[in-house]
Amino acid sequence: MNCLKWMLLFLVLSLMCTTGFAQVNNTELVANAAAKVEKKVIEYRHHFHQYPELSNREFKTSDKIVEILKGMGYAPDQGMAHTGVVAVLDSGNPGPTIGLRADIDGLPVTERNDLPYQSKEVSQYLGNDVGVMHACGHDTHVSMLLGVAEALMSMKDQLKGKVVFVFQPAEEGAPVGEEGGASLMVKEGLISKYGIDIMFGQHISSRDEVGHISYKFGGMMAAADRFEIKVKGVQAHGSRPWSGVDPIVTSAQIIMGLQTIVSRQTDLTKEAAVITVGMIKGGVRNNIIPEECTMIGTIRTLDTDMQDIIHERIRKTATSIAEAQGATAEVDIIKNCPVTFNNLELTRQMLPSLFAAAGEENVRVIPAITGAEDFSFYAEVVPALFYFVGGRAAGDTEPHPHHSPKFLVQDEGMLTGVKAMLQLTLDYMDQSTAGQ
Repeated sequence: MNCLKWMLLFLVLSLMCTTGFAQVNNTELVANAAAKVEKKVIEYRHHFHQYPELSNREFKTSDKIVEILKGMGYAPDQGMAHTGVVAVLDSGNPGPTIGLRADIDGLPVTERNDLPYQSKEVSQYLGNDVGVMHACGHDTHVSMLLGVAEALMSMKDQLKGKVVFVFQPAEEGAPVGEEGGASLMVKEGLISKYGIDIMFGQHISSRDEVGHISYKFGGMMAAADRFEIKVKGVQAHGSRPWSGVDPIVTSAQIIMGLQTIVSRQTDLTKEAAVITVGMIKGGVRNNIIPEECTMIGTIRTLDTDMQDIIHERIRKTATSIAEAQGATAEVDIIKNCPVTFNNLELTRQMLPSLFAAAGEENVRVIPAITGAEDFSFYAEVVPALFYFVGGRAAGDTEPHPHHSPKFLVQDEGMLTGVKAMLQLTLDYMDQSTAGQ
């Protein structure tokens, strides 16, 4: 009996030592591999930053990604979800199929950063000429994933299973009347076609310092829904408002009423929520009360039950206020993007990998964010983990926010992102094939 106990203890200790040794080996391997590709990653970033393209229009971006991947020895597929690129690395050894995703589109923002690689691109958006900028860091996402692809190709024989590199268009939202982004990738069969078991994704952050990683268990980023409220009144002369029904005044009352849904009708101790009217259109002349006024906005929620309740209260608030003024209100709500949910078990399992990539002292848990991410569509289908990588320069106490003309992240922040994706990939492969 004592002999059996000693044998079991020896086996347990042997397994612990073997696992620990593999972790150390991966960490050293990752650091060396990331250092070798860092210069190229920075070169890629400067190119993509200088030549951004809008959602579903990333034609040159897609071609450049394909060119780079072919130079590494990949045979990429091009054209999923219009301009997406997918490449597969098959090690030839048994193991899991891991999906790694980067988004590739820019925003209709005119850049105000004085950089050697500043974007001067101009495009059409909603019928207007607009500047185009990688104002959310997608240029770094593409570049980091290309670096990971090169590093993993160099160690192909050491891998276990497959890696699917997903360069996804239109994360910022497809143009009106078009489909795009992660939802279209899933709809066109990305997960089933390539047999993806799990997904990892990352996002650069101007709020987090270079070298840092932040994450959250469960719901990390909000669901994003679009609403449109069309108020119909009775047109009249601006000098005689009593002879008509003013849809602009009615719309103003609806806007104020919408704010009480969050502040007075929603249990904010459960989760945060936001209702924002971002656009209002009505009228053609200063002395004419128009017949219609339209409001367009966004809803952000982190809980599906709260989401349903808020949708219903938006409808009730708008129609009731309109009715009280003698007007009518038509409310249309479109669910654009679900909550970005980090699988609890996968997140617990892979935390040591994030610690290894950045140092445990540089990895922190954050509160949920009311911004949205269409990576959430992958997380609805397979277990997934999404996290933020720091891009803020040390000592910068007032970083410019994402989607602003002065948004800027540092090149050196990408090294941590490359290391994180490499560490997650190698460790998950080892954990999935342990004992085989």
